Amino acid sequence: MENVDDKQEIKEIKKANRIIQKKLERSESDRIKLEDINKKKECLLRKVIDELKQYQNKLEERSHELEVMLLNFQIMQNKMSTLGSLVADVAHEINNPVGFIAGNLTPAQEYIQNLLHLIDLYQQTYPKASQEIQETIQMIDLEYVREDLPKLIFSMKEGTDRISNISNSLRTFSRADTEQKVLFNLHEGINSTLVILKHRLKANKIRPAIEIVQNYGEVPLVECLPGQLNQVFMNLLANAIDALEESNSGLSFNEIKANPNQITIHTALTEDNHHVSIRIQDNGVGISADVQQKMFDHLFTTKSVGKGTGLGLSIAYQIIVQKHRGSLEVNSVLKEGSEFIITIPIY
Repeated sequence: MENVDDKQEIKEIKKANRIIQKKLERSESDRIKLEDINKKKECLLRKVIDELKQYQNKLEERSHELEVMLLNFQIMQNKMSTLGSLVADVAHEINNPVGFIAGNLTPAQEYIQNLLHLIDLYQQTYPKASQEIQETIQMIDLEYVREDLPKLIFSMKEGTDRISNISNSLRTFSRADTEQKVLFNLHEGINSTLVILKHRLKANKIRPAIEIVQNYGEVPLVECLPGQLNQVFMNLLANAIDALEESNSGLSFNEIKANPNQITIHTALTEDNHHVSIRIQDNGVGISADVQQKMFDHLFTTKSVGKGTGLGLSIAYQIIVQKHRGSLEVNSVLKEGSEFIITIPIY
């Protein structure tokens, strides 16, 4: 009986040993698998660490590039600020001699009229002039001088007026902004920008002059940063001129004349009477829907290298939206033209 029990116990022990052996084998297999998994994880971790190091290096490089860019931007900003102040000073200095010339032209014109009148009296009183006087009259072509001299004075007066307008426009456009907003005449800012861009609007051998239609409404003074708003007007008007010039490609002078280049500027109060809208519309090439979605993005440009930085519309958007709590939108149809709509609060 005991022998049977011993055999049964031995059998159970062997069975237990087999179970333990299998567990050991499974444990060893699990250990090997775990080591493989750990090795894979370690390899993956090393790869992630290497990628993070590379990414960190790229971030450091990009950070350095941004620091350099910021420094360059600050230098440019300071330069432009200095240039703006210089332009205003130069414009002021130009006004002095121009004012002096313009002020003297009026009495000069009166003196000339008086002298011509005196000559007329002499000719009436002494109709028979001496031979020497007759020869001098013929030599200087007195009749032509009498006719042309007033025109000459008028032309000089017109020239001084144009210089004065340009000078005043430069002063208006380049006015320095303070941290506080000030009351500003929007029409004055738009007009000063148009004067500065006049050289691009006038006719040339390729096309007729670009027509400017100014539909100005009754708009009050607006509390704003005038220098920055003028920059927006400059960017939008310059872009409109670019679009018109692009639309002229391949067309003759007469073809352009038949459908003239035109920029329309419309200003008005909005329905709530608390905002002003400025619409700048052209009949140029238009803008595709895809470009319209990205055109206010930083550094985005459709212009060729050297002609566009991608900063103009991005900066304009920031000035209107962030600085003035307004909106800048665009409506455009390809080959028909574009309209930029600025809306800013009055106060």
